Amino acid sequence: MNWYPWLNQPYRYIIGQHQAGRAHHALLIQAIAGMGDDALVWGVSRWLMCQQPDGLKSCGLCHGCQLMQAQTHPDWYRLEAEKGKSTLGIDAVRQVTETLYHFAQQGGAKIVWLPDAAQLSESAANALLKTLEEPPANSWFFLSSREPSRLLATLRSRCMALSLAPPDEAQSLQWLSKQTPQETAALQTALRLSAGAPAAALQLLEPARWQARQTLCDALPAALQQDILLLLPALNAEDVAARISWLMALLVDAIKWQQGATRWLSNPDRQDVVALLSETFSARALDESAREWMQCREQLLHVAAVNRELLLTDRLLSWADKRKPGVVA
Repeated sequence: MNWYPWLNQPYRYIIGQHQAGRAHHALLIQAIAGMGDDALVWGVSRWLMCQQPDGLKSCGLCHGCQLMQAQTHPDWYRLEAEKGKSTLGIDAVRQVTETLYHFAQQGGAKIVWLPDAAQLSESAANALLKTLEEPPANSWFFLSSREPSRLLATLRSRCMALSLAPPDEAQSLQWLSKQTPQETAALQTALRLSAGAPAAALQLLEPARWQARQTLCDALPAALQQDILLLLPALNAEDVAARISWLMALLVDAIKWQQGATRWLSNPDRQDVVALLSETFSARALDESAREWMQCREQLLHVAAVNRELLLTDRLLSWADKRKPGVVA
């Protein structure tokens, strides 16, 4: 699993708490996608499972380290929904928590990791809550969540919160420049479109994904000035939610452009498109458009069996009506 330099400080903090005997038995990690919370949990888990750690490092040689490296450690549990399901049920939680009250098979720590605590059903969350209130000896829980506010308040109250904030943009750009041979404007754009998460920015810069975003930008001028439906092929794809997010970022940038706040653009590499949007729509129309595209994205994400092409076509035609008079060639 990849390790990232911005994880060094939180890693040292967590291990330091364990070394001082002050570690909380349940750690709730808040992190946006691409911050590497999974790598952080894995690194801390390896240290906890190591039978002879060397300061902040696991030895890598003992039986515990070997089992962790092979991902076969019997006292390390990963709890997540089954493939094809979005909810983690009570049975899976009970099965693991009941096992925790037995002796560790390797005689050391027992660790439970939930990569997405939001998957917990209400009954599963309550079952876990009972264990967190009276945890077995030498048992450690790690819960990752994109939005902890959506978890049960009682569950949050039994955990110590740790937030993984995105690193400074300059540090992230330096790291990204070592990972991929892209121009600075492209690196900066990918980083800002990823809310500052460097690993997510690197994924966005993968050739096929970055080309999809460029195709969307390239299609906008002709769509706005000739036929709005020319934009449909650039939007109508399996990752439609991400593509709408790219479009929304351009709309918000156009508002910034009108206000002279060009320093804060999320798309500094496509200022030509941002300028065109600012000329094509009024500030009010841009604001309304961004909100309506957000609603469209939510429908596509959460409405079952929605006709994606039909919904996008309707949204595009409605959006075209917001253009300033005389824009269409």
